[in-house]
Amino acid sequence: MNTSLILQNVLTPPVLFFFLGILVVFFQSDLEIPSPLPKLFSLYLLLAIGFKGGVQLEASGLAPPVISTVFAAIGMSLVIPLICFCILRIKFNVFNSAAIAAAYGSISAVTFITAESFLESQGIPFDGFMVAALAIMESPAIIVGLLLVKLAAPKERPIERVMRWREILHESMLNGSVYLLLGSLLIGFLTAAFNPSGVTKMQPFTGKLFYGVECFFLLDMGIVAAQRLPSLKKAGSFLIAFAIGMPIFNAFIGVLVAKALSLQPGNALLFVVLCASASYLAVPTAMRMTVPEAKSSYYISTTLGLTFPFNIVIGIPVYMGLVNRIIPLTT
Repeated sequence: MNTSLILQNVLTPPVLFFFLGILVVFFQSDLEIPSPLPKLFSLYLLLAIGFKGGVQLEASGLAPPVISTVFAAIGMSLVIPLICFCILRIKFNVFNSAAIAAAYGSISAVTFITAESFLESQGIPFDGFMVAALAIMESPAIIVGLLLVKLAAPKERPIERVMRWREILHESMLNGSVYLLLGSLLIGFLTAAFNPSGVTKMQPFTGKLFYGVECFFLLDMGIVAAQRLPSLKKAGSFLIAFAIGMPIFNAFIGVLVAKALSLQPGNALLFVVLCASASYLAVPTAMRMTVPEAKSSYYISTTLGLTFPFNIVIGIPVYMGLVNRIIPLTT
């Protein structure tokens, strides 16, 4: 384990503000972020990363490496929930196993953004087309999770509940985060292609403000994550171990796939982070609507209370060390 990378990551402003948010709960401070602001910050981060990704995607073009990476990302978002489901069925019923598996097969945009900031702090280049992989990995995992419920528990719930495919597809493909991310990606691509001056005009908004907003958002995320920690006691030791072990396992598989794709180290780390992160926004919303039998305390407390902090504090630098060890710098 490269302790110097972990230390450098911990001492970056976004991660330090995350710790500051955690301490708010432990010290019982009355600091709170007004409820509309975290949502606004989240929308801003998605808009900015989508727009910048679209601009960089236009610059790189739809080359074979881009297409292969996107298809590999889709493949991982289909396979990871299946692996998770098989493991979770050791201890949990079909509904809880499918809901948790969908969360771990999906992605965390904030973890991805933190990984980008880590790469920038290390001076490691990466490409904007990775945002396309980010945008497209959320929906397949939701669909797989719901299919697992449909196929594995057909006699345990009314058939009409699992057949609402229009609602399922709408929630998985057009939920707010996916819609804004894909829309911003397209707008960035079109702006760079047909109105380059528009990119310059957007730069102060999508560029200079980004790091500060990320810090503010992670301050709130630290507060929310610390508030979720008590719920982990109800999850039990098996699920706690799963919340740490599964991201590491997924990261290792992600590194091997990234090596097969001949991704450069920066892009490889982002791909690995997509494989190792877990959704605490889009998937819980979809699961609450379509799989009410699953306990939300399981898939929210583990993803937000444990996996998310682990990834942004320790996971990202550990995954970077794994990338550097397995993928030669000359690739």
